[in-house]
Amino acid sequence: MQQPDKPMPRPPHVFARVLRTWFDAQAKTPDPQGSATVEWARVVPFLAVHLSCLAIIWVGASATAVVTAISLYAIRMFSITGFYHRYFSHRSFKTSRAGQLVFAILGASAVQRGPLWWAAHHRHHHANSDAPPDVHSPRQHGFFWSHMGWFLSDQHFAPDFGRVKDLAKFPELRWLDRYDICVPVALAIGVFTLGWAFELWAPALHTNRWQMLIWGFFVSTVACYHATYTINSLSHVFGRRRYKTRDDSRNNALLALLTLGEGWHNNHHHYPNTVRQGFYWWEIDMTYYVLRLLAMLRIIWDLKPIPHAIREANRVDPSR
Repeated sequence: MQQPDKPMPRPPHVFARVLRTWFDAQAKTPDPQGSATVEWARVVPFLAVHLSCLAIIWVGASATAVVTAISLYAIRMFSITGFYHRYFSHRSFKTSRAGQLVFAILGASAVQRGPLWWAAHHRHHHANSDAPPDVHSPRQHGFFWSHMGWFLSDQHFAPDFGRVKDLAKFPELRWLDRYDICVPVALAIGVFTLGWAFELWAPALHTNRWQMLIWGFFVSTVACYHATYTINSLSHVFGRRRYKTRDDSRNNALLALLTLGEGWHNNHHHYPNTVRQGFYWWEIDMTYYVLRLLAMLRIIWDLKPIPHAIREANRVDPSR
């Protein structure tokens, strides 16, 4: 007797696979040749964070909520610039293993993926700045793609562990990189809980749980997002060039204020290894000042300076 054909196994539901990547960054097999277009289904959480800001229409505003938003913006921007960028990407100072983990957790709170992913892509950028392989070059790909389109694509979802072998040897960093959503969720819950406590026990602050969540988490997150992204997009288009670099990097004082020092981008591309990006006293670099304070407290050490000879070399205009 002929046996009935066995039913073919059903492929996993597309939405289920997408949903898993929202929580597990390794749920998707790395594919460097993947699509270079925006994968809209997977970026629903990114869009939702932006749309949540519209809730300020209903929750209103208070001095407490706005101050919380500004404070969390500053803390998380510093964590991106001081830790994700100057420590994990460029190793421009040293710290203990415990300090490294704390820095990674603080950086992850900015909702810009994990430290290995961030550092790997940034190292790739410096190796190919404004050349065709540079995935967020406005010269090569235009404003939208350089600002945020590149990381919303399937092609750039996975980190290149080959570029961060010095960091990938730490299992705690690999775990945090894989489950990078955990820290932002914990922060959102914490801000919501703090607002609830204010609502119950400090009514004179005139805020509540939902107002604190929207302003403290969502509004500050979106502001931190786009201020960070301007260094990829606008800092390669607008500003002044002090140094002859092989890319289009520029110094922009306004962006330096918004990003706590990252806007001195031409300086940075001239000599990426230094902990300092504002090379002169009048170039305000708030991240560098805080890192100096952490060094005084012996939390970090061996801050790499900018050698005088390198600072004065290779200028477009020797008078600048």
